[in-house]
Amino acid sequence: MAERVGDEAPEAANSQKADKRNEARICLGVVAGAHGVRGALRVKSFAAAPDDIAAYGPLTDEAGRRNFTLRVVGHARGALVIEVDGVNDRNAAEALKGTRFYVARAVLPEPEADEFYHADLIGLRAEDEGGAALGTVRAVHDHGAGALIDIRSQDGAELLVAFTRAAVPVVDLAAGRIVVVPPDEVGEAESAHEANEANEANKANKADKANKANKANKANKAGDDR
Repeated sequence: MAERVGDEAPEAANSQKADKRNEARICLGVVAGAHGVRGALRVKSFAAAPDDIAAYGPLTDEAGRRNFTLRVVGHARGALVIEVDGVNDRNAAEALKGTRFYVARAVLPEPEADEFYHADLIGLRAEDEGGAALGTVRAVHDHGAGALIDIRSQDGAELLVAFTRAAVPVVDLAAGRIVVVPPDEVGEAESAHEANEANEANKANKADKANKANKANKANKAGDDR
């Protein structure tokens, strides 16, 4: 799940119109290796609540040909310990290393406002504010400091954009597009905003000093009059 962050209101609302998104599948986890000798797996979960990987019924492999019924039985080394029906020994578990578990997009709950499943964003057309094509969303990365949108142009050039309202003011899933403000323009806008705030703070500081000086002058004058 990717959350678009920022203080500004979005310029266009995300359409919740039913479309081909519901035909997509979303990766909920990947097998990191075997755990023990009785067929348990170590699984890295991509679900918002990791244990929920087993909450949506049987999952499939990437090809959609094999089904897996999962049971979360513990945690180990930052991963879930999971038992899978039909996997009863370490050899069978090791054979599944690298297998990705998928679920149909349609069975997942709708995300909250300004939250998006990665699968909903990947493949969207990216445009600038003037409507010029920038490329296609190839991937969504999140290493803990906020989501990054990976956009690739037709000539293979890569553009990484922070998934904020300032940098991505429009996400229109029904139209299959996002609007992107290039990072340098976002930086210029933020710098201008920061400069304006500093200017206002400087004005307020000067006004406060002038007010204090005026009060001091009045107090000195009152002392002289005595």
